Amino acid sequence: MAHRSLDRLDKKILHLISEDARIPFLEVARACNVSGAAIHQRIQKLTNLGVIKGSQFIIDPERIGYETCAFIGLNLKNPEKFDDVVEALRQIPEIVECHYTTGEYDLFLKIYAYNNHHLMSVIHDKLMPLGLSRSESSISYNAVIDRTLPIEGMKVDDIVLEDEEEEEE
Repeated sequence: MAHRSLDRLDKKILHLISEDARIPFLEVARACNVSGAAIHQRIQKLTNLGVIKGSQFIIDPERIGYETCAFIGLNLKNPEKFDDVVEALRQIPEIVECHYTTGEYDLFLKIYAYNNHHLMSVIHDKLMPLGLSRSESSISYNAVIDRTLPIEGMKVDDIVLEDEEEEEE
């Protein structure tokens, strides 16, 4: 497979749109001293490469009533049922992240709940029936660091991507 690295323009575009996903392409173009069409093409390229995974509004869970954030480590009774368990976890809307991890747990979840009672209900009614040998919960008091990866500090030469398309040699 061919490799393609990000250049300085890609890096600057990523920095600008990571600061404000709603920034108009023409404003990005002005900041980068290129045309709006060039920005559109670059963003399309970055999307096709999987660098940009979409754009979204970030909703504050507390503002819509989800006051409890918890991290839950899960161990499966039957690891061969991993795919079935993950598919079942996808159906639980309170789960916002699920990671397959090394270490103490098979899976590590981030869950939002209205309150501790709701969290207990999610664990008891939705997680335990999936065939767990063990679960361990930690409630987050507050996210003291919540950010995306910095673009500015990355060295351009250190960023290498696998291109999904094979280049003809």
